[in-house]
Amino acid sequence: MPDPTATETLGRFVAASRWEDIPEALRHEAKRSLLNHIGCALGTARDPVVRIAAKVMRGLSAAPAATVFGQGLQLDAMGAAFVNAVAANLLDYDDTHLDTVIHPAAPVAPPLFALAEQRGLSGAAVLHAFLLGGEVACRIGNAVSPGHYARGWHITSTCGAFGAAAGCARLLGLDSAQAAQAIGIASSEAAGTVENLPTAAKNVGVGNAARHGILAALFAAEGWQAAPAAIEGPLGWARACGDEADMAAITTGLGERWEIGRNTYKPYPAGIVFHAVIDACLALRTRPGVAPEAIQSVTVAGDALLLARGDRTVRNERDLRVSIHHSAALGLLRGRAGVLDFEAPALADAALAAMRARVTAVLDEALPRGAARVTLRLADGRVETATVIHPRGSEATPLTDAELETKFRDNAALGGCAERAAAQIEAIWALDRAPDLTRLMALLA
Repeated sequence: MPDPTATETLGRFVAASRWEDIPEALRHEAKRSLLNHIGCALGTARDPVVRIAAKVMRGLSAAPAATVFGQGLQLDAMGAAFVNAVAANLLDYDDTHLDTVIHPAAPVAPPLFALAEQRGLSGAAVLHAFLLGGEVACRIGNAVSPGHYARGWHITSTCGAFGAAAGCARLLGLDSAQAAQAIGIASSEAAGTVENLPTAAKNVGVGNAARHGILAALFAAEGWQAAPAAIEGPLGWARACGDEADMAAITTGLGERWEIGRNTYKPYPAGIVFHAVIDACLALRTRPGVAPEAIQSVTVAGDALLLARGDRTVRNERDLRVSIHHSAALGLLRGRAGVLDFEAPALADAALAAMRARVTAVLDEALPRGAARVTLRLADGRVETATVIHPRGSEATPLTDAELETKFRDNAALGGCAERAAAQIEAIWALDRAPDLTRLMALLA
């Protein structure tokens, strides 16, 4: 009998996993991920992009069955999953698996919430399915990184579709063969391009990953099949979408070493690779004599991904979230980097624009992913340098539970539901004990 393919191995992993075997620390990390995820979605509840997404999907929706966070609205499961995924990912404030730069929760969690609400499933079932789906997404991402992203594929959207399919397969109780089929079907759905990152078109890919996960699992449940080697076959997804894949990255240590347990949460609403830039500039700002008017030039050094993502001309407010120059300017000028610092008024701020113009980005291949070195040349001839290897919020210096709660409350206030934040937080921490999602969804509606 031939060895199982990666797709088949993942299907067995998803179907065979038992909640009681999941370490307590990993269960808690799942709740941290969902706390961060829901807060990010609530924070964009008033954003025109989210309102438009809800309007369009409402026009396509079947019978309402699942809650759209912060909108006072229910859609069918696929519509709610789409809108909630868009909302969570919109501000680049969501979670990140740094090795792949996948944001696991945005594509994986919304379809699980929608299906569980529709079918009356427990909070523990959602947490378990999220861990499994997130693990599948991150492991497939590991197998195709960094070439996949470098070729222009938006890895959250592409690998997120696999994770969403796997999580939904688990939630629907599919057996190992069916779960493998769901993952294989997702290989024909996984899409999204990096070129669209500064536009709302990026979020279409994330939203589609969420709803396509439901579609893949439902088709698999009805007997649809995919190729056994849909991922790694000679004409499979991995070869079509990148360089030669490292299949061992998918299967080695599966169920023992958890990639989703390495998930991280952002203190700033910008791409994760810019956080070290912000932290370095915040540190430099406190040094004697480093006043904004004294700064003649700013040089930011980082790895190839930092430059590819952020060495860009800022033309619109979405560019601000993926800009080395704006990240540095915020740290040096404002001494902060909150949600409002990446909105339209910041784009028009003349002082920020002038500081952005003084910033130059350079490649330093010796710096690891997520790190940055910032060098200031001052009017008096001095040079000041700060290097940040592990920025705040990274795996090495994670946000605490209390910091995640503060971030949640801030986002809830932005979305207009500050008065419910305490109860929402309490319900998320208690999700593993909830017999269904009724109370949580009532609070989020």
